[in-house]
Amino acid sequence: MVSRLLAFIGQEHDPYHNLALEACLMGRVQPGDCVMYLWQNQHTVVIGRNQDAFAQCNVDALEGDGGHLARRLSGGGAVYHDLGNLNFTFLAREGEYDVARQMNVIVSAARALGIRAEVSGRNDATVDGRKFSGNAFYKSGGVACHHGTLLIDCDTQQMAKYLRPSRLKLASKGVDSVRARVANLVEFCPGLSVQGMHQALKHAFEAEYGLGAHTLQMDEHAPQVIQKAQFFASDTWRLGQVAPCNWHVQGRFDWGEVSLALWQENGAIRQARLYSDSMEQEAIPLMAASLEGCPFSRQAMAMRLTEAVQGHDQWVPIARDIAALIEKSL
Repeated sequence: MVSRLLAFIGQEHDPYHNLALEACLMGRVQPGDCVMYLWQNQHTVVIGRNQDAFAQCNVDALEGDGGHLARRLSGGGAVYHDLGNLNFTFLAREGEYDVARQMNVIVSAARALGIRAEVSGRNDATVDGRKFSGNAFYKSGGVACHHGTLLIDCDTQQMAKYLRPSRLKLASKGVDSVRARVANLVEFCPGLSVQGMHQALKHAFEAEYGLGAHTLQMDEHAPQVIQKAQFFASDTWRLGQVAPCNWHVQGRFDWGEVSLALWQENGAIRQARLYSDSMEQEAIPLMAASLEGCPFSRQAMAMRLTEAVQGHDQWVPIARDIAALIEKSL
């Protein structure tokens, strides 16, 4: 049961610093705590843990304009951040983590400002069918993380310039561009500022749990934060492997989009990469690893994928769909 609310507002606008701080805050969560961390990145594209950086973002244009590409620890899709966007993170021990209550904080804060917000699907908040908040999730060391974006007055022209959503994904949403799918909250609440959203979120956070929120004391520039920021800024983490493959297939399912790249020679798979915006971020690298060393045949790959997800019932449909995609392509 949540018995203490803690709030922290980040002061930096560097994505690697902010992702590192989030990871360090996870290590501070005690039983009974629920932490709300509010933060902003300047001129940044953040991709999901298992996404192909160059397929999701025009990296050359972004970095040529002085922007940053970052990769987070959770699954899900790519998002654009500027100072018209506010990011939030909820942290709690696994037994006290409640996505429904955390989403209610977001929706209640917007409604308190006169905005007709609602939860849509598994991980979005919308107004009149247009998305203003996307959410993603992961767990580490017994602590669960729920984080996401809040579009307040974001530059959607810049967003469209740098993001590269696939046509399969846009078609599944019934739109023809990323800008058509999203909405800024200032459209529905003229004059809304980031500071005003801070206050609305704090009041909604306290109302949801019936507790007052205390300020969390944390040194933003502690050595462990600096060390983790170096990891998040590294090309190895941000960009991943970019060598060309010699077999590739992609598809879209109810659980997300997937792209499978294989390096195969002499009838065997030497290396495999699975890229996906699936929320099941731990399943994707596990299934990719299972294909390495496998014979390059549909039956062998289907068997490896099935074996990889044994004991994880929620991952079985993903493995089954990927196996069907491979079968249709071979």
